[in-house]
Amino acid sequence: MAQAVTQLGPSSGFLPGERPGAYPERRADDAGRHPLERLLPRGRKSLRECGRLAARVLARVQEMEGQGALSGQALENLRRRLRGEGLSDDNVVEAFALTSLAAREQLGFLPREVQLIGAWVMLRGQLAEMQTGEGKTLTATLPASAVALTGIPVHVITANDYLAQRDADSMRPVYEALGLTVAAITGEMQDEARRAAYAADVTYCSAQQLVFDYLRDRVTLDGDRGSLRLALEDLLGQGSRQQQLFLRGLCYAIVDEADSVLVDEARTPLLLSRVTPGGLQRSVLVTALYLARQLKPGVHYKLDARHHSAELTRAGEQQIADRTQTMEGFWQGPRRRRRLILQALLAMHLFVRDRDYMVREDQVEIIDSNTGRAMPDRAWESELHNLIELKEGLKPSGKREHIARLTYQNFFRRYIVLAGMSGTVREVESELRRVYRQAVVTVPPHQPVVRHDLGMRCAAGPAEQQAWLVQRVRALLEEGRAILVGTRTLGVSEAIAAAFDAAGLPYQLLNARQGRHEAEIIAEAGQPGRVTIATNMAGRGTDIQVHRSVLACGGLHVIATEINDARRLDRQLFGRSARQGQPGSYEVVIHRDDPMFQRHLSAGLRDLLPRLAPRRAMRRVQQAEERLHARLRARLLRSEEHLSEKLAFTGQAE
Repeated sequence: MAQAVTQLGPSSGFLPGERPGAYPERRADDAGRHPLERLLPRGRKSLRECGRLAARVLARVQEMEGQGALSGQALENLRRRLRGEGLSDDNVVEAFALTSLAAREQLGFLPREVQLIGAWVMLRGQLAEMQTGEGKTLTATLPASAVALTGIPVHVITANDYLAQRDADSMRPVYEALGLTVAAITGEMQDEARRAAYAADVTYCSAQQLVFDYLRDRVTLDGDRGSLRLALEDLLGQGSRQQQLFLRGLCYAIVDEADSVLVDEARTPLLLSRVTPGGLQRSVLVTALYLARQLKPGVHYKLDARHHSAELTRAGEQQIADRTQTMEGFWQGPRRRRRLILQALLAMHLFVRDRDYMVREDQVEIIDSNTGRAMPDRAWESELHNLIELKEGLKPSGKREHIARLTYQNFFRRYIVLAGMSGTVREVESELRRVYRQAVVTVPPHQPVVRHDLGMRCAAGPAEQQAWLVQRVRALLEEGRAILVGTRTLGVSEAIAAAFDAAGLPYQLLNARQGRHEAEIIAEAGQPGRVTIATNMAGRGTDIQVHRSVLACGGLHVIATEINDARRLDRQLFGRSARQGQPGSYEVVIHRDDPMFQRHLSAGLRDLLPRLAPRRAMRRVQQAEERLHARLRARLLRSEEHLSEKLAFTGQAE
């Protein structure tokens, strides 16, 4: 049975019927509704219904003006009603109206109707598709405040630590005007600071930080999420595990950039690991790389770039057996030596520097293929990571022992109510509905979109593409435009930067190496004469303020230079221009040697690309990649569910 709830919010006391010691979350074996759901609204509302409720909120704001609605007594009365009656429509209208007044008092503006509609959508556990630039940060504050006023902990999940801190700080005056506390989780925080941040009414954090803290809680609880044993430990003073926990359960979450978090990042399980003594000796790893370098592609091994895998042929198996015949120890085990050689082949040929990882301060840092950001806290499995370190001339970091694992799919399905927002979710609506039981509601923009598609070109190779880019950017600068050149990978962004250097063009470069200055660089991308070269997802979540003189010349111009894994990533990139009814434009220039073309098209078809229909070819390879990634996510989810069943059968925790 679902467990009761404990200590929900530092200012909330206890909800009726709750007991100390529980860790509220939705479990696979839960029968019926969770007790918290009586307070939270569920069930889909149509766009028209949300529009009517938004109109009621705006009318209520007018009624409240000049009446001291934000007084302590008024807030306490609302809080009491919310805890007793839950988030009924009438109570939510009141909560949204008070939050709107707090926004005008503290920030200087009221939420617009489309923001109120998006807030209603998310309050009911749905995904709101809102155009880029519609003000999703304030939109999320409305349902977050309403839920927090009931005493239920709220997590607002952002793309990275910077955005978590920025959004928490920018919305803090609104929350505090409502008597709520807010905090942000960042990577450098120590354990006590993390516990304090999760104890706030509303906590902003990245998905990665949140999941790893949850896994640490799972290890602490050792599978016991109930209240009885934890309550007994408290009573007997046995150094309660409750005090060691970070989160207060998984109650209500709003996921920003929901498609990136719930879909794109769901292909890889998150592993909680620690470096331990032991592991393979450096000499064994060096030998593995040496032996792998002696193998010939097509003769001794085959690579599958699409599935990121390698396979030894019979000739390759024999070659390794012959070369290791006189070696001792590790090399006398056929299975383990074969596995290590395959990992060495992957390290050498399929994991590419400045695409899959970068080297910074003598450390290998994985690059997130979806965002282009470095992930210094992530690592591949021990031997693979160590082999890549050796390939780059670095000291192997040692053996990693995995102590817990979890996929994003399984994690986010454990929230009692999950909501989200993004500018690009309708393409994956069926998967979101199937995996997370999430409905998508498309919220119309506040102003009509004025974004011009200037077409697509396909060059014969990167040199021709770069020459065209130099000419095109120079012409746009003469027109007074600001230009954003989007790339998929770090390496291509730096190659284009080198071409601009040679041509004497000014530019700002933004990729994983400049991650610490991401927001500052992208925020200036709309200034006159500014050329920004950026990996496509860098700066996602940060508004580009376009200068008035640039708008007069046609607005921000976006140029895509590589094929993205999915069409909605193109939409996300193009959505950087023409926000809020402003003018803007975009175009695409790719080349026939793009890795996506190489992965999905034959050499003969690639040779015909510059003369045939490159747009159709690009859509074809993107659809193939989308199907592949969807299969990988489905396979991972099935594997995780099977593993969970086995662990449950043996009585072990994940």
